[in-house]
Amino acid sequence: MTSPSDPLSLLLAERGVLLADGATGTNLFNMGLSSGDAPEFWNVDHPDRITKLYADAVEAGSDLFLTNTFGGNASRLKLHEAQGRVRELNRLGAEIGRAVADKAGRKVLVAGSMGPTGEIFEPIGALTHALAVEMFHEQAEGLKEGGADVLWVETISAPEEYRAAAEACALAGMPWAGTMSFDTAGRSMMGVTSADFVKLVGKLKHAPVAFGANCGVGASDLMRTILGFMAQGPELPVIAKGNAGIPKYVDGAIQYDGTPALMADYAMLARDAGAKIIGGCCGTMPEHLRAMREALDTRPMGERPTLEQITAALGPLSSASDGTEAGCGDPSHNHGRERRGRRRPAS
Repeated sequence: MTSPSDPLSLLLAERGVLLADGATGTNLFNMGLSSGDAPEFWNVDHPDRITKLYADAVEAGSDLFLTNTFGGNASRLKLHEAQGRVRELNRLGAEIGRAVADKAGRKVLVAGSMGPTGEIFEPIGALTHALAVEMFHEQAEGLKEGGADVLWVETISAPEEYRAAAEACALAGMPWAGTMSFDTAGRSMMGVTSADFVKLVGKLKHAPVAFGANCGVGASDLMRTILGFMAQGPELPVIAKGNAGIPKYVDGAIQYDGTPALMADYAMLARDAGAKIIGGCCGTMPEHLRAMREALDTRPMGERPTLEQITAALGPLSSASDGTEAGCGDPSHNHGRERRGRRRPAS
């Protein structure tokens, strides 16, 4: 078997562990994005702000960053009457990233973000496999045209959608990485456990070059999911991209309570647990990334942490079980509800 030659695998082989980027949505809201607006429009209207978003991650030490294209599929853009602009908005999001990465002075990868369609698959909903593949493929081609190094499928909750995205990435002839969000008592919104996900990834015809978890509830819950992956003995590199603490409403806005010090501890624990690509999701700012970079560069490797060590460092778990134990789990306990009822930027 030949060694993988895609850009992500090559950079992993060179550096061992990679630091991904932080939040897209949180940073863009701080730049003036209004809730309910499509962040992807800024790839045209405010390319200087998107350049800053990417450059801030690179300057903080990220080895890769995600493009501002999380909601760039036809289904999500239709909410803004922009379903005809999929190729354009994705191409521009990647082109801006390509320019930033090429000026970085070191190898930095542009990861083309592809979020969920927001639709439910048949027979419960109306979305067919063929239509999902078509939507993801259209987005993938735009990101490819713009110069993305790898496609980055994220925040998926349904196995059917993950399989459709995999097929679309294959049609585009692009390497890809893909994460699910485990925000419902340790399961995805559609009931997938960490163990289920490893099995799903293992059966894909066009496998990702890395897989893992993003978003969810807090860093402790995400770390439990990472331990769940590792218990299955996965062959592929694992991604950990957790939120900066827990979301809280402060003065009418959502804020995350994770400090740079907490995210530094999280990065170290994720690495020690076996994750190879470590980043932040909602609430993760450049100051968090700098602390994570320093921790990964300076703190010695430790043993795989226990759940007790994780909660002592990062805070309590939001649910008693993650559904991987026989008879355990409570899929009705939805901790991710606060972000499901509205269009969410990348993070």
